[in-house]
Amino acid sequence: MIPFHELLFFILAALILVVSPGPNMIYLISKSITQGKRSGFVSLTGVICGFLFHIVMVSFGLTAILLAVPFAYTVLKVTGTVYLLYLAYKAIRPAGKTIFEVDGDKTHDSPKKLFTVGFLTNVLNPKVAVFYVSFFPQFIKPEYGSVLTQSFQLGLIQVLISFSINLVIVLTAAKVAVFFSDHPMWVKIQKWFMASVLTYLALKMAFSKAK
Repeated sequence: MIPFHELLFFILAALILVVSPGPNMIYLISKSITQGKRSGFVSLTGVICGFLFHIVMVSFGLTAILLAVPFAYTVLKVTGTVYLLYLAYKAIRPAGKTIFEVDGDKTHDSPKKLFTVGFLTNVLNPKVAVFYVSFFPQFIKPEYGSVLTQSFQLGLIQVLISFSINLVIVLTAAKVAVFFSDHPMWVKIQKWFMASVLTYLALKMAFSKAK
């Protein structure tokens, strides 16, 4: 198992993933505001199942890659660094969206559609897949035991963090959207803070030593 002190940085990275602009958060906030909390809960269930899908696919994939091709670590590190810098740029670019911008869709969808769209929105979200593939190798070490077990450990931690934060967002979506709409300065602070942390994570990954 991975030591707790080494998990702290992963937890920070997982938090950044949850609050960074992306289709999952925009979808959940939109449905919670336009169709109510119940729709938000159903949508969140679909999103979480999407995370579980990613965990299974990436865990088995990483196990095979890291054991068979050690050089793959370098490729994953470079990919993750570039992607994090891209997310930092997206967070502060003038036309960038924040997680508090929603669409005006007023149509009420069935629970089946809400779950399916939430699931597919997450499964087809490249940010989640790249996060798993680029970050997991930073914390997985053979001396800690099974690579597969460590991968599942990281995945479950990320899911718990994502579920907790997204649940709060679903419950307070309307209030959060109104607050940030009335306080644009907070939106700017959120953007720059997010960009700063993402840049730090990218630099840390770039200068980390290969296994």
